[in-house]
Amino acid sequence: MSRLRVYLVDDEGLALKRLERMLRATDRVDVSGSTTDPAVAVKFLSEHSVDVVFLDIQMPVFNGFEVLARLPHEPMVVFTTAFDHYALQAFDVNAVDYLLKPIEAVHLNRALAKLERMRGNPEQRLAGDELRAVARQLAEELREPDRRLPRRIASRIGERVVFVDVGSITHFYAKDKLTYAATASKDYVVDGTITEFESRLDPAQFVRIHRSTLLNLAHVDEAASWFGGGLIVRLKDGKRTELPVARDRVRELKSRLNF
Repeated sequence: MSRLRVYLVDDEGLALKRLERMLRATDRVDVSGSTTDPAVAVKFLSEHSVDVVFLDIQMPVFNGFEVLARLPHEPMVVFTTAFDHYALQAFDVNAVDYLLKPIEAVHLNRALAKLERMRGNPEQRLAGDELRAVARQLAEELREPDRRLPRRIASRIGERVVFVDVGSITHFYAKDKLTYAATASKDYVVDGTITEFESRLDPAQFVRIHRSTLLNLAHVDEAASWFGGGLIVRLKDGKRTELPVARDRVRELKSRLNF
C-alpha cells in the first residue's frame, strides 16, 4: 500500500514545522504541503487530493471546522489543538483522531495506525454532505462570542477614552508603576495590573512570560535561546520587538508554542 498523502494546517508556524518534522521522521507519510493560512488550505485542498489533513481548530479568520465546511470533498481528518475542550466537537465531524499539543510521538503513531486502517473503509466516515453540514454547525458554535471575555480595552488619553481591540494588542507590560497595552503602532496606558489582565483575558490567547509581561501568542514570530536558560520572543509587529521570557516561564511558553 502506498504511503498516506498528508496536508498540514496550523496558524502557529513553529507548531507546523515541528509536526512536519515528526511526520517525516515516521517514514510513513508523504507531506503534500502545509500552511499557516486557513484560506490557502481551502484553496489547496479544493484543487488537490490528499488522504489526510492534520488540522488545527482555533485559528484566526476562520477555524478548523470552517475549513472542513468549505471543502468540496471529504478528507480524513486529525485535529491538532492545545485545548482539550474541543475533543467532543472534533469527533462530531468524525475525526480519525485528536492530538493534544504538544504532540507526543506515541500519540502521533497511534493516529497514523488508525488512518492506515481506515483508509480502505470509507463507509466508517460521514458522507461528504453530512460532514460539511456538521462542520458548519460546529464552526458557528465555535465563533459564538464568549461574553465573559473582553473584546476591547479602554485607555484614557486626556479627556478622551480610546478603545483598543484585544486582538491587536501584541502584549501588556508594566513600567514605572503603569501598565501598557502595546500594539504595532502605539502603546496605550490601561487601568489594571498584569495579573488582573491575565485573569480577565482569554488564556488560549494570552500567556504570562514574565512578572511584568503578558504576551499575545498570535503575534509571536519566532523564539530564540537566551543566556541563563531563558528565551527571547520576537514579535511580528513590524518593529521586531524582542521580549525576554523568564526562566520559570520557558517551559509553559514552549508548551503553548509547541516546540
